[in-house]
Amino acid sequence: MKKDIQLIALDMDGTLLRNDHSVSEENRAAIKMAQEQGKAVMVSTGRPLLYAQDIVDSLRLSTYLITVNGGEIWNPERELIERTMIDSSHVEFMLEMALKHDTHFWSSTVEGVWNKNTTFPTNIHDYQWLKFGFDIEDDEVRESIWHELSKRQELEVTNSSTTNIEVNAAGINKAAAIRKVCQRLNIEMDQVMAVGDSLNDLAMIKESGIGVAMANAQLRVKEAADWVTHSNEENGVAEAIRRFVLK
Repeated sequence: MKKDIQLIALDMDGTLLRNDHSVSEENRAAIKMAQEQGKAVMVSTGRPLLYAQDIVDSLRLSTYLITVNGGEIWNPERELIERTMIDSSHVEFMLEMALKHDTHFWSSTVEGVWNKNTTFPTNIHDYQWLKFGFDIEDDEVRESIWHELSKRQELEVTNSSTTNIEVNAAGINKAAAIRKVCQRLNIEMDQVMAVGDSLNDLAMIKESGIGVAMANAQLRVKEAADWVTHSNEENGVAEAIRRFVLK
């Protein structure tokens, strides 16, 4: 597959990161080599900036950064250039469902990150909500909540693991954010290689010039990808960069 790849977009958890949340030396070396050859390497993650910036900084990436599944886009100077929130009425509804089913839940806001084990805000309408998430071991409960959320056209429903659900505002996903970055870099989506493992990576894998799924990816992601690389424990990111990008 011959493509003029100019931008590499990498998911973090289950993709760039090993299971212990570290970046392998082989992945680091491939990323460094790609940058030395003039390619832009960008992290596109479901994590908020607070939980992504140390890893991004350690890789010395000098381009844009996409966080909370596309809810925020940061420029190379780490200045916010775009942010999209979920209406607080939807957060109120999701919190009610989480409490009703006694599931683990969390949320990213402009003001901070909250979860079931912290003091969740009671004045929901006073916060700026970026993403809401559930982690549900029970398949039947998870499917029921997914079904209810999917009825709301104002919401984008994905996941970052087989047991969770992640919710952003409708139209907010990694592909939409990458398109905006491409406009700023004056390149096309066909010049992007996107690598990921979960449903929140599905849009960018489908819409990029080369979509790569990890060996540990969910089946739907593998089916949509142009190619399946090694797992996140076996330097799959490095393998994809060597195969499709490096000269």
